[in-house]
Amino acid sequence: MNDPLSNGALASGPSKLGGQNGEFRGENAASPGATGCAGALSLAYEARARAKGFVGGETRGHDGGSMSGAQAGSNITAHYRVRADADSIEDRARKIAVEQSVEMPLAGVRDPAILAEIVGKVRAISDAGGGYFDVTVELCARTVGRDAGQLLNMLFGNTSMHDDISLEDAEIPPSLLAAFGGPNHGLDGLRKLAGAERRALTCSALKPQGMSSRQLADLAFQFAKGGADFIKDDHGLADQDYSPFEQRVAACARAMREAERVTGRLTHYVPSLWGDFEQIDHRLDFAASEGLCVAMLAPAIIGASNFVALKRKHPGFCFFAHPSFTGGARISPPLYARLYRLFGADAVIFATFGGRFGYSQATCRAIADACREPLGELSPAAPVPAGGLTLRRVAETLDFYGTDAMLLIGGDLLLAEHDKLADETRAFVRAVETYSCG
Repeated sequence: MNDPLSNGALASGPSKLGGQNGEFRGENAASPGATGCAGALSLAYEARARAKGFVGGETRGHDGGSMSGAQAGSNITAHYRVRADADSIEDRARKIAVEQSVEMPLAGVRDPAILAEIVGKVRAISDAGGGYFDVTVELCARTVGRDAGQLLNMLFGNTSMHDDISLEDAEIPPSLLAAFGGPNHGLDGLRKLAGAERRALTCSALKPQGMSSRQLADLAFQFAKGGADFIKDDHGLADQDYSPFEQRVAACARAMREAERVTGRLTHYVPSLWGDFEQIDHRLDFAASEGLCVAMLAPAIIGASNFVALKRKHPGFCFFAHPSFTGGARISPPLYARLYRLFGADAVIFATFGGRFGYSQATCRAIADACREPLGELSPAAPVPAGGLTLRRVAETLDFYGTDAMLLIGGDLLLAEHDKLADETRAFVRAVETYSCG
């Protein structure tokens, strides 16, 4: 049997959001393709909240106290999956709560206020079967301050070093939702850039790494002639000698302007951003000087706090969040998607089912829901299924995700001969534009 706590298998493991038997299951897992309808998603969000005991009355805390709705809503609630036996799970749960808060023996904590407010509280333990337990811990929101990296630290910092524990989900209180603010523009902003009010959005990728800036710009021109809404760098493109960042960005931005003179519409080039804060900040300024307003980064590598700071400093930009390195921690993919949206992702790229990666349909549904479901005052982000998507799967993919999504097809289009690439891209765009649900 696969170990749901092992790296690379997290997406197929059982989840606090409702899954067992090797599948991550969101509340809408059995429903037909979601379209991002606010009403339906609100019901799903409330159903999950009720299932976890945070809607409708008072929740009896496992540590013996009670937690009112107001109190629960002002703190962080973290959900862990723990491999343990029935005799040890209560002790393991208490140790998680302490490790993720004060990180010291409680006998040495003499301040009653710290004991009451700062020390983590175990709120629920349930048997998930197969030697696993779900543990719910309440954590004080004040321990986070207003820092995204500290939020990750308080959710799973030291506990991530236990290989028998995974972080499955978290509820973030309104104070922190407001502090981080979510996307600059969100799905609606991306729709406005593309001039697409109702249909799904389209995107392709510049590959392979190793091509020159001129070659990549020529590919971008062909994609743009075919009518793609967005063309992003492959995430492996950075500032290499064969394609220096500024040279590549200038060439691709020029290609977008040239294609616009042919097609009458502007395709948006999305450069990939790497480096330290100062380098990325400078590269965003350079991209803006070339007329660009969308960029991509990998928050798990550049750092969540840097991502939030860059988002705030460049409010005119939309940001794509790439999932690189998210498989390196035992954090559920849907929670990553929700956190990336919280930190500022306007679009969240993820590996869709049926492609090169092993995510189930239920996991992919939960990722899409995390991007679009009501979350305080945060704008919805665009879910971007990718990772081996093909032209022949466009209708199937839209049936599943609905039209409040962005489809990313890269390698499949690049199988076409160079002189046929614009035509192949045009077929992709046409399949999306002519799609009708049901």
